[in-house]
Amino acid sequence: MPQVKPTVKLIQYTPDAEKLAAVSAKLCYSPSSIDELASGVDGEAAAGFIEKLMSLGHMSPIEHASFTFGIEGVSRSLLAQITRHRIASFSVQSQRYVGKAADFNYIIPPEIEKLGADSVKEFENQMKQISAWYECWQAKLGGNKESSNEDARFVLPNAAETKFIVTMNARELRHFFKERCCFRAQWEIRGVAWQMLKLCLEAAPPLFAGAGPGCLSGKCTEGKMSCGRMNEDKEIRGKLNK
Repeated sequence: MPQVKPTVKLIQYTPDAEKLAAVSAKLCYSPSSIDELASGVDGEAAAGFIEKLMSLGHMSPIEHASFTFGIEGVSRSLLAQITRHRIASFSVQSQRYVGKAADFNYIIPPEIEKLGADSVKEFENQMKQISAWYECWQAKLGGNKESSNEDARFVLPNAAETKFIVTMNARELRHFFKERCCFRAQWEIRGVAWQMLKLCLEAAPPLFAGAGPGCLSGKCTEGKMSCGRMNEDKEIRGKLNK
């Protein structure tokens, strides 16, 4: 039952995403055929056109570009948060079918780690106790099989690790980064969001220029609940461009 840390990989994304978005946008305003439009857009022209789209707030063309991530070493708590972003597709490792849940990996919150070794040990012992409870219920419900796993897992904690694959289009990703890169976001999903943004910037820079927490593009969107850490957000975002 080891502690694990989040890992984010960009598994696949739309090839020539900037060109696809540029052609899609041009189609809205041009009498030309799709083939004619595509032949007139190269990488540099596409990047310039995408920049213009962003400034106009014309975002629907970038929905044609999709990005698929593999995410591991995160908690069931994070899963509950990220699935609230409904313009996305998810495939999640099942607690019913995969391995013995009693051997679950888990995530230790940083604030507990800051309390020191004794607190971490206490947390680890609690995870072991939950594992024992799981095995107890599994045995009572009929042993290690799908039907018993299904109900025994109800005692497993939010700290239990999960793995999933998620696909979002570029417009939804920009919205996701606006909400989840913010210091007001919960620490775990915020860390994952910044990892995802870094990968997106490497794959398709024009589509994600200026992407990040809402304060990067103007006034903080949190109003009276602002974290007041806009300069820190801007510093983090600036490092991703280097």
